[in-house]
Amino acid sequence: MKQNRQAILYACIAVLSWSTVATAFKKSLEHITHFELVLVACVTSLLIFTILMTIQKKWHLIKGLSLKEWGYFALLGLLNPVAYYLVLFKSYDLLPAQVAQPINYAWPIVLVVLLAIFTRQPIPGKKYIGMAISLGGVAMISLGGGQALGSRLPVGGLLLAALSAFLWASYWVVNNKNKERFDASLAFFMTFLFGSIYMTAASLFVGVDLNTAPGLLWGSYVGAFEMGIPFIFFGMAMRKTDNPALINQLTYLSPFMSLFLISIVLGEKIVPTTMIGLALIVFGIIFNEYFVKSKKSK
Repeated sequence: MKQNRQAILYACIAVLSWSTVATAFKKSLEHITHFELVLVACVTSLLIFTILMTIQKKWHLIKGLSLKEWGYFALLGLLNPVAYYLVLFKSYDLLPAQVAQPINYAWPIVLVVLLAIFTRQPIPGKKYIGMAISLGGVAMISLGGGQALGSRLPVGGLLLAALSAFLWASYWVVNNKNKERFDASLAFFMTFLFGSIYMTAASLFVGVDLNTAPGLLWGSYVGAFEMGIPFIFFGMAMRKTDNPALINQLTYLSPFMSLFLISIVLGEKIVPTTMIGLALIVFGIIFNEYFVKSKKSK
C-alpha cells in the first residue's frame, strides 16, 4: 500500500512536470532560437543524468558497452533528443502552443501504424475506429486553430508538429526494442551524451547567441522538467506500483492541465476546437489502449 502511494506521488510529479513544458517551450522561444533551446536543454539533461549515474554508482556499466552498442546510442541520440526536439521546438515557434501540443500528443496513433509495419503486428479492425477518432481531433485542431491566431495556421508548422509525433513514435519503437537490454539510467545518459555532442558540434556552424539570462533559465527548465526529471520519477513510479495501468492513466491528465497553463501564463485564448480536438485525440488513444484487444508480438 505504501509503495503504491509513493508510486502515485512519483507519477503525479512527472505529470505535473510535463504539464508545464508546453508553456516553457514558448517562453524559451521568446528569448532564444529553437536550435539554442535544444542545445541548452540537452546539456542540462546530460548534467542531470550524470548526477543520477553518480548517485546510483553505475559508471561501470559504460565499460561493458561494445562498439556496436556505442553505435546504437549514437544513432538513438541523433533521433532523440536531436531530431525530435529540433522539429518539435520549431513547430512551437510557428504555431500557438494550444495547437502544437495536442498534435504532438497524437503520437500513439502513429505508433500503431509503425508497429504494424516494423514488428508485423496486424492492426485489429476496431483500432481503426480509435485512430479515426484521434485523427479527427487532429484535423479539428488544425482547421479550427487558426482562431487562436486570427488567421490561417502555417502549413509548415502543422507538418512539423505532425512530424514530431512521427519521430517520437519512431524513437519509442527503437528504444522499446532494447529497453530490457540496457539499464534505464545508462540509456538516458548515453543518448543525451551523444545529443549534447551533436548539438555542440553543430553550434560551431550555426549562429548561437546565448547571452540572455531568461533564455538560459527557460532552456534549463525545459531540459530539467521535459527531458530529465519527469522520466526519472515516472520510471520510479512504474517500478514501485503493482497497478501500472493506473500510472499510465494519470498521464492523460497532462495535456489538459497543460492547456490550462497555456491559457493562464501565455494568455492564449483556448478555442473550442482545441478542447474538443484534444478530447477526441485522447479518447481515441484510450479506446485503442483499453477497449481493443490486440495480439502480442513475440
